[in-house]
Amino acid sequence: MESTGTPSAASPESTLRAILTIPVIVASLGYFVDIYDLILFSIVRISSLKSIGIQGQELLDQGVFLLNMQMGGMLLGGILWGVLGDKKGRVKILFGSIFLYSIANIANGCINSIGGYAVWRFIAGVGLAGELGAGVTLVLENLPKSSRGYGTMIVASVGVSGAILANVIANHFDWRMAYFIGGGLGLVLLLMRIGVFESGMYKEIEDSNISKGDFFSLFTKRVHFFKYAKSILIGLPIWFAVGILITFSPEFGKALGVTGPVSAGEAVMFCYLGLVFGDFASGFLSQYFRSRKKVLLLFQVLTVLAISVYFMHREVSPAVFYAHCVAIGFAVGYWAIFITIAAEQFGTNLRATVASTVPNFIRGMVIPITFSFQFAKEHLGIIQGAAVVGVICLVIAFYALYHLEETFHKDLNYIEE
Repeated sequence: MESTGTPSAASPESTLRAILTIPVIVASLGYFVDIYDLILFSIVRISSLKSIGIQGQELLDQGVFLLNMQMGGMLLGGILWGVLGDKKGRVKILFGSIFLYSIANIANGCINSIGGYAVWRFIAGVGLAGELGAGVTLVLENLPKSSRGYGTMIVASVGVSGAILANVIANHFDWRMAYFIGGGLGLVLLLMRIGVFESGMYKEIEDSNISKGDFFSLFTKRVHFFKYAKSILIGLPIWFAVGILITFSPEFGKALGVTGPVSAGEAVMFCYLGLVFGDFASGFLSQYFRSRKKVLLLFQVLTVLAISVYFMHREVSPAVFYAHCVAIGFAVGYWAIFITIAAEQFGTNLRATVASTVPNFIRGMVIPITFSFQFAKEHLGIIQGAAVVGVICLVIAFYALYHLEETFHKDLNYIEE
């Protein structure tokens, strides 16, 4: 039986050993490569598009198109891998998804047209969609409830630092080589995963007649639908910040009168540096206060403040602008809690489906967010347009969080009817 004592009852060394299991290490490294590949496009967007003949306003418009293709692939892939994760097992998905996105990123380094770029970003998106959900599900089902938040904290903190490596690689190598390196890292990780064992909770129901991975039940059953929708919507501010404010930071830098050129790669790196510390802090605080919702609320408030400062400061130096990117990254660094809450809302026979689709549905929300941003930009300008879209995202996220169940103490060994 699991101990009900507080984390302080055990020594730090024994607690660390209990958390740093093979599933946690494997999921952390997998998410590290996932984030490297996911964010690389934002870093090399301008250089890669210019090399195939795209110039001027098309750099923004075609960049939005390619980002939407990537996110659309993740939306589809989240459903595919999530359902397979509940029907066939979590470990199989870890192998299949990383193989697909590794091959796709190598192919991305060979493209010479927007059409080819779009196809391979879509395929890479499909592959990338399976990594986080399967990894988090495996971690949650292998750790006791008193420490599973630490497990997802480590996965998220290690994972988002992959964006920092992506920027370092992009600064030292051609954009094509950066894609080749990402694909190569994925294939190396694939070999490291040999010998990873399946979740014990899943093995208990693997050969049973229990319905597993019923994606449509998330929409046809009222109680499932509202839990699922709210789990997705609390993440809207994360991808507004990353998908709009950071990805298109060169354009925002000009509009805000930043006194020097702003590099998208630098903005991404500094944002994800903030995310590393934000994910660590939010995960740690959720364990310390033994509450997911209270800490998530705190970070949503920090997000309001960070985005407000981003829009209010004008004619600052690039260094100050990048400091704002760090602050935004820290504030939206509740990704670990976001995924943990979503996965903890549902039983073993639906958990991988939810854990894979929720992060990818919120990533897919970049599509309506960017369309809304483009529409608002045409009528209000880039700053006011982005501000309006940001306010809408934040209001929806606050509402969704208010109505979500607290899951810190929840026993996950159960089945959804």
